[in-house]
Amino acid sequence: MASLVAYDDSDSEAESEPAGSCAAAGRRKDSCVTVEPRGQDFASGVLDGAGGTLTTKHSSCEDPAGQRLPLARLWRSDPGSCPSQRLQWPRTAPDVTFPTSEPPRPSLWTSHAPAGRGPRAAACLKQVRLSWGTYDPPEPPSGAQPKPETPGKSGSSLQKKGREDCIVPYTPKRLRCSQALSTETGKNKDAEARGPSLRAPRPLCTAPQVSEFIQPYLGTPYKETQISQKVLFHLRGHKGPVSSIQWCPVFSKSHMFLSASLDKTFKVWNAVDSGRCLQTYSLHSEAVRAARWSPCGQRILSGGFDCALHLTDLETGTQVFSGQSNFRVTTLKFHPKDHNLFVCGGFSSEVKAWDVRAGKVVRSYKATIQQTLDILFLQEGSEFLSSTDASSRDSADRTIIAWDFRSSAKISNQIFHERYTCPSLALHPREPVFLAQTNGNYLALFSAVWPYRMSRRRRYEGHKVEGYAVGCECSPDGDLLVTGSADGRVLLYCFRTASRARTLHGHTQACVGTTFHPVLPSVLATSSWEGDIKIWH
Repeated sequence: MASLVAYDDSDSEAESEPAGSCAAAGRRKDSCVTVEPRGQDFASGVLDGAGGTLTTKHSSCEDPAGQRLPLARLWRSDPGSCPSQRLQWPRTAPDVTFPTSEPPRPSLWTSHAPAGRGPRAAACLKQVRLSWGTYDPPEPPSGAQPKPETPGKSGSSLQKKGREDCIVPYTPKRLRCSQALSTETGKNKDAEARGPSLRAPRPLCTAPQVSEFIQPYLGTPYKETQISQKVLFHLRGHKGPVSSIQWCPVFSKSHMFLSASLDKTFKVWNAVDSGRCLQTYSLHSEAVRAARWSPCGQRILSGGFDCALHLTDLETGTQVFSGQSNFRVTTLKFHPKDHNLFVCGGFSSEVKAWDVRAGKVVRSYKATIQQTLDILFLQEGSEFLSSTDASSRDSADRTIIAWDFRSSAKISNQIFHERYTCPSLALHPREPVFLAQTNGNYLALFSAVWPYRMSRRRRYEGHKVEGYAVGCECSPDGDLLVTGSADGRVLLYCFRTASRARTLHGHTQACVGTTFHPVLPSVLATSSWEGDIKIWH
């Protein structure tokens, strides 16, 4: 069977034969040359001269040794680089001609009869329309995005061209953006399927009326603190150790209780009336180490090991402020006078003051330390103390540092001279003194005014710290002190005599958080490394 592809003339300009063609040294094989694009097969058939239909048969080019040679690629991506400018891809279904007297040559495409050959050459050429077999493209793999078609061209022509010459079709910029957006959406859905993602909090629905247990105590002076004896509520909701607890500072809303945990969440509870969880906030991607109520009682400031800081409004569920620190946050404190300022510390040699309105750091306090454990404001916010991890064998001259808030100057670093670090600090509500929890298994008492001398005659001992961040606090009237213990006990001391008033066996693991209720004189909250919280009455 003669070749089914026309060639214009044998005297045209010489075209270089590609390596692997069917021509062996001086002779040709009379076989059909088929250029098979990647992933595409042509239907087999024969040429019907009457109907003008051309179909091809599969054939291969072999060398004399019988090995299969690679198929010749007879086109270029740039038409200007072709040996003949007439060999181009047709825009529509091409009219292909072939000569009846000349032997076939291995070319797939050709043009009309060349100019200058006269009517004789045109008479020797017979017009035959090339009919392509129907092509069914293979199905793309699962999850792959289909390539969009270029507007203005037929889909079949674009598929043939894109598959044969390996040219990726042009995709408009708007379509590329939409594809990238859909891909990102798919990734987010896959991430949600793999595990819980960070969720935006919803508004906290709180009752407008004051709790019936708190109402009788509003507007009256605080009565004498009574020692708690039994458990009122046992709050179980955290899946990790509880790192911070605090009652709402607004007396009319003090039934709400805040707890932060290393399970990447912080919760708001109704710990007076029902003991149920009102809202869970999952704003952090790592453990939440510190969370504090704002002095107005409408917002919560949180910081964690993901170096993120969030100020969340409870009524709207929106984040009033979001910042990114350059260290993992372990402690947060609002300024007692200017509530738009707060100070944070953590795994860094610096303590930084942030302004919520500007959303940036306004002051920095740097010392030769590695970590800040706790922060305590003195003198109505003009000074503050920072507890650090710096200690040496014989003395700890930077364990507690006093700072001037406005000038960022260091007032004193010679406060605590013993070789123990202090994981927590607490201010006495009525006297100018503060307490420091030490890893020496005792509470030390210091003066809150310069030169911050430590009391040698009063020391509160009997509990264990053992490296835990065990908290301590004074009662609202200042008569009792409460502290946790590494063995799970809760110990209450008399402030004046430093004697032990009561021991509560509350938790199976280390008790790291203790706090008195600001209004109810007999309510106490404790938290443990196990993740549970107990409300004592």
